[in-house]
Parts: sequence; structure tokens; C-alpha cells
Amino acid sequence: MERRSFMKKAGTGAIIAGAALAGAPAVHAAKKYRWKMVTTWPKNFPGLGTGANHLAKLINDMSGGRIVVKVYGAGELVPAFESFDAVSRGTAEIGHGAAYYWKGKSAATQFFAAVPFGLNAQEMAGWIHYGGGQQLWDELYGQFNLKPFAAGSTGVQMGGWFNKEINTMDDLKGLKMRMPGLGAEVLSKAGATPVSLPGGEIFPSLQSGAIDATEWVGPYNDLAFGFYRVAKYYYWPGWHEPGTVLESFVNKKAFEGLPKDLQAIVTAAMGAAYVDMLSEFTTKNNSSLVELVTKHNVVLKRFSDDILKKLGQFSKEVVEGVAEQDAMSKKVYDSFNSFRKQSISWGEIGEVGFSLARALTFKS
Repeated sequence: MERRSFMKKAGTGAIIAGAALAGAPAVHAAKKYRWKMVTTWPKNFPGLGTGANHLAKLINDMSGGRIVVKVYGAGELVPAFESFDAVSRGTAEIGHGAAYYWKGKSAATQFFAAVPFGLNAQEMAGWIHYGGGQQLWDELYGQFNLKPFAAGSTGVQMGGWFNKEINTMDDLKGLKMRMPGLGAEVLSKAGATPVSLPGGEIFPSLQSGAIDATEWVGPYNDLAFGFYRVAKYYYWPGWHEPGTVLESFVNKKAFEGLPKDLQAIVTAAMGAAYVDMLSEFTTKNNSSLVELVTKHNVVLKRFSDDILKKLGQFSKEVVEGVAEQDAMSKKVYDSFNSFRKQSISWGEIGEVGFSLARALTFKS
């Protein structure tokens, strides 16, 4: 009996080995991981919600189905602003949002989303990937059992929607305006009242008069939300968010529990998602702005130099104040500020220099 049992097992092993050599499926399939993604965005919202969907699909496809990510819009599994905690404690494995929403956790989070008069999208990518930003981000989020990634960018945003003209700093006083992050603190210094609202609550709040003005993203997203129906004036530039990074944060235990090849796949998917989202916003912002102005009669206005200069001074005070709050914020600020100085020097010659030269001939 023992000899027959041994020969049976040996024969079975030979069959399995032969099947593998012939290209047949392995008997024991690779382990599959099923992840829940919670987001701060309305379900399937253009650019942001669809960006989360795209990231999930990239991870699914690049892993050959070994990681399957199911996306939940804001409020479907947890409220928008509870996604950070949900992923931190393991209720979901992955989240999608913007780091300035978590300033209540640590003031330093805001540097990884947008800083008023800070870095544009290209510069943010440079700082994160080659200027030490990612290492600082890992250190910060590691305290909350999270692994952060840059997973998208809106590019430079617009200055916001208003129902009155903003001609002087006095026009901002007493204004209730939806704005998150460091920009909100700058507004507060200017005498306005900033209000933090998730995307899905902005339109009804503006329509009802609960807020007087709002910023969201830019023409592509703002057209989709229909802000032109409840506000007349559309201001630029987006001084408060010059290159907003959209983040994806993964439960650290879940990420480290993946095999090394799947960790590399998730990391690569994040980078691809960043480029994809930025490319989409770059393409669709212009056509959307044309539609807002020509079809919906939106009045496009530029903040005056005097207003921008004053807001810039307030921004400097606010950001330096954040740096003084704790050692981590100071550490991140020093790195960010050093990179900004470098970017301004090169940008004036490179990006700005080229843009002005191009406009001499090709601006219509």
C-alpha cells in the first residue's frame, strides 16, 4: 500500500510539472487581494472621481487581476472626510483624496497638496520624487499607518466663483467662501470667512446663500458642477492652488503585506495615474473655459496685482506660521521652501520665459 501511495503521488507531481511546462494553468493560483478604495469625491465625478476609478483599473490590469480594487464614492462606505481614518484603521485598504483635508491630523499634510504661491504641477512632481518630498511624506503618514502616493494633479486651478466683483481687498472682508487648506487661512487673514465643504455640498450651499463664493478646481470640473448657474464672476489666477496633487494613501500593513512585485505595480500605477489626470485636465480645461464664457456668459476676471501681492504677503505669514507649529511641519517646510526658491529661479528663465516668447507670435 505504501509503495502504491508513493507512486500515485509521484505520478500526480509529474502530471502537474508537465502541465506547467506545457503552459497549462498552475494548480495553485497566485493569491488574490481584494481592496476597497474610499474617496473624498462624488461617485464618478469627472476628473477626480473618474481619476480614482482609473487608478483602480490600472492596479487591477497591471497586476493581472491579483489585486482587485472596488471604488466607493464619498458617502457610499464612509463620509468624504472620514476616508483617511477608514484606511488608517483598515476599514478600507486604499483611499483617494487631497492631503490638505487632513490638516487636523497634522499641519504638515497641507504641503503635499497645495501651498498658496507654492509649486506648480511639474514642480510638485519634482519635489516629491527628486527633492526629498516622498521621504518626508512617508515619514509623516507612517505615523498614521499609511503609505502615501501622488496619484493625480489638477494643474493650476482657478481663483473662484463670486457674485460680486473683487476689486480691492475690502471686497473680501466678511465674504463666506468655500476654500480648504492653507488658502483658507490666507482668506481668513484677508478678513473673509473660509468654509470647508466636500464637493457634493458646494452647489446647494452657494445656491442657498449659505456661502457667498467658492473655489473648486478649474473650468473642466467647475463646468460639470454647474457653478455658472449660481455665480457670475469667475476669477483667475488660482493663487491658492498652483498645482494641486491628488493623493492615494494605502494602509501601510496592507501595502507591506503585498509581494514585492505587487508593491512595485501599485507604485507604478500611482505614477501613471498622476500623468493621466494632469493630461486630462490640461486638455479639457481650455475647451471648458471657452464654453463657460461663450455659451453661459460667465464673466472672466483677473485679480489685480495689488490683491495678489497682498494675498502673497499673507500667504508667506501663514505658511511660516505653520512651520512653527511642530518639528515635522518645520522639516517639511524647509524642504519645500528650498525647492520653491530653486523653481522660481529656473522657472523665470525656462517656463515663464518660454511662455512669454510663445505668446509674442501665437497668442490669438
